[in-house]
Amino acid sequence: MIAFPNAKINLGLNIISKRPDGYHNINTVFYPINLCDVLEIVPAKGNTTSIHSYGRNINCPPEKNLVIKAYNALSTLHNLPPVDIHLLKNIPDGAGLGGGSSDAAATLMLLNTMFHLNIDQPKLAAIAAKLGADCPFFIYNTPMVASGIGDLLTPANISLAGLHLVLVKPPVYVSTAQAYARVNPVEPTILPHQVLQRPIHQWQGSLVNDFELSVFESHPTLEAIKAQLIHLGADYAAMSGSGSTIFGIFKSANMAETAHQMLDFSDKYVINL
Repeated sequence: MIAFPNAKINLGLNIISKRPDGYHNINTVFYPINLCDVLEIVPAKGNTTSIHSYGRNINCPPEKNLVIKAYNALSTLHNLPPVDIHLLKNIPDGAGLGGGSSDAAATLMLLNTMFHLNIDQPKLAAIAAKLGADCPFFIYNTPMVASGIGDLLTPANISLAGLHLVLVKPPVYVSTAQAYARVNPVEPTILPHQVLQRPIHQWQGSLVNDFELSVFESHPTLEAIKAQLIHLGADYAAMSGSGSTIFGIFKSANMAETAHQMLDFSDKYVINL
């Protein structure tokens, strides 16, 4: 069976408070985008489950791969037979796009269908939550307001249909742990889903990613890309998640394509929303 796990962007991201368990309470809007990996799961040829990766290099051992963790989580509950997993990576990792989380969620859904487990979405999302804070979002894969550590989801009344997205992933690595360590939590005066009810040209300056302040200080290239996207006509530009992807939203397809051509990076995409 084959699935096409897609990426997401964050529309605003507020770090509200640090929790006693060491995590942070956040508020953001997850928005799915059409940049996809390819995931195939078939019955194993041998007696053990295996994963075979293609495309972008995945710099982690198989036992730490979220896809294998997803299989193990479901197999613990339902005693699944072994499978062979083939994963073509197109989504950049460490980019704030949720590629690994999306692959894990797609694994749960494919296994659920493949072995006729009949697990409903809320139960699958609960299993996904144990794999990563944004994994449950990809079970639903529609725009969602995320709170708590990113695992409390409610539908977001937002559509970017007809707009055009330019994504830029420079060769910069942003440590999520360090990004959280350097951010100062603060209660926002207005939440992202509230700002999103305004016209898009009013988002800049109000729809903020709290990570940008500290991450841009360490990685000025990211701030420069954001400024360039705005200069090239983006109605809104920001960093996704804790980085290191910067995106711009354009009303004009021609302006988006021109911006894409002007940006001197190899990892860049134009996506119609």
